[in-house]
Amino acid sequence: MSLGFMASYDPQELRKTAHALADAADRITLSAFRQPSLTVENKDDLGFDPVTRADRAAEAAMRDLLAQIRPDDGIIGEEYGVQPGTSGLTWVLDPIDGTRAYIAGAPTWGTLIAVQDQTGPLFGLIAQPYIGERFEGGFGIADLRRGETRTPLRSRPVACLAEATILTTFPEVGTQADGAAFHRLAQHCRLTRYGLDCYGYGLLALGQVDLVVEAGLNAYDIAAPIAVIEAAGGIVTSWEGETAHHGGRVLAAGSADLHAQALQILTEPGS
Repeated sequence: MSLGFMASYDPQELRKTAHALADAADRITLSAFRQPSLTVENKDDLGFDPVTRADRAAEAAMRDLLAQIRPDDGIIGEEYGVQPGTSGLTWVLDPIDGTRAYIAGAPTWGTLIAVQDQTGPLFGLIAQPYIGERFEGGFGIADLRRGETRTPLRSRPVACLAEATILTTFPEVGTQADGAAFHRLAQHCRLTRYGLDCYGYGLLALGQVDLVVEAGLNAYDIAAPIAVIEAAGGIVTSWEGETAHHGGRVLAAGSADLHAQALQILTEPGS
């Protein structure tokens, strides 16, 4: 973790570093994607929580690069945990968000990279290397990059739930109560889709969908999406309406009005 003081930084240097980290991860994740040599391990004795060599190697490559170019920054990563820093900045890394999609050959996984200070994420990347897309947000930037093409990110201001598209990764969402709350909310929406992992947050920032609701997240699952969505004009909080960059139960919406409507349903008595 970083120390509790205001960090000084060069936004362009941090943005350049984030893309360099994504480049390093891309080389590793793409080399194993859809390959018969891909090996999968299970991290959960009671269920199925997959991890691959590519997960670990990609995070190791990003950490090695940070050790070279930003050795004073802290790191939070899915595979190798917390490394304290002294600069006031922390990099939050998820080498393959959506490992289940990755091992199934579906291009909805991504690499999540964020840099944050004690207030929360400053800049984030949602990188999907197989289709060559990077959603980036922060420091006055909100863009989808695909090769040389830049598309501005802007969430859409849908007025009511009846017009909204809602996403979540797992149909059961979280606990039984969490799932019941999600499905109660989804009943008010026009369209519900499942299983898009971090790519769903990119679609929200792009104005293609309107709500993403999840539970049981870690900091590395949500820090980068928060930066991207907020830069695009959306809002991300916990189900209690508080900051969400530590994880937990998360509600992302394309507009404040839609967020308020969704939050009211999620927090009804019984949820």
